[in-house]
Amino acid sequence: MTTSSAPPCSCGPRRAARAVGVVLLVGVLVLTGVNLWAFVGSAGRVSVLGAADDTRTAPVAIVLGAGVRPDGSPSPWLSYRLDAAAQLYREGRVDAILVSGDNREANYDEPTAMSRYLQKIGVPKQAIALDYAGFDTRATCIRAKQVFGIDSALLVTQDFHEGRAVTLCRHAGVDAYGVADTRAHVNRGRWVRSWLRERLALVKAAYEELRGEPPLLGPYEVSVEEAVAWTRTQRG
Repeated sequence: MTTSSAPPCSCGPRRAARAVGVVLLVGVLVLTGVNLWAFVGSAGRVSVLGAADDTRTAPVAIVLGAGVRPDGSPSPWLSYRLDAAAQLYREGRVDAILVSGDNREANYDEPTAMSRYLQKIGVPKQAIALDYAGFDTRATCIRAKQVFGIDSALLVTQDFHEGRAVTLCRHAGVDAYGVADTRAHVNRGRWVRSWLRERLALVKAAYEELRGEPPLLGPYEVSVEEAVAWTRTQRG
């Protein structure tokens, strides 16, 4: 008498495959959702510097921080942002520039490096305000409203970053429009990597918005108001 044995069960691999599929599907839905959130939040509010529709004005331009070299000079992409902000100031489209960046460590100071660069290219020191606690885009936006009293601003950063920046600042209560720098496209490989990282940064930003935890704030500062008033006096 012969007996037949049951074929080996493949339940384990099937369950693992289904689990992987579910995780991938959730990941795609999350990425799609946060990108849609930024797209809707910034729709019609981003222009490329120098384009035909780039005509917006505001009391202040906010330059979002990026890398600073060991010698204290801005990285190339941060220099692009600062050049764009200086152009807005020279054209009379803003009266002041708020440079916002990271200064958590004694030997790393983005705002001071940004201010020095702006002064070297012709922006008066009196027209520049510094935010030393702009540790990320969300912190910059919330502090712009609550610490510096900014109601309306032009946001200066790279094009791939503008959607998140404009959306977060609008959520913080700032009537924000983005003026995007596109010169970073000259390094296409780095630009693509940054664009991909931005997709993940949107997940973090959306999560932090949902949590609603405030960034480091502090007392109200009048430096932006003083910078705006100084420029308007000089321009008559």
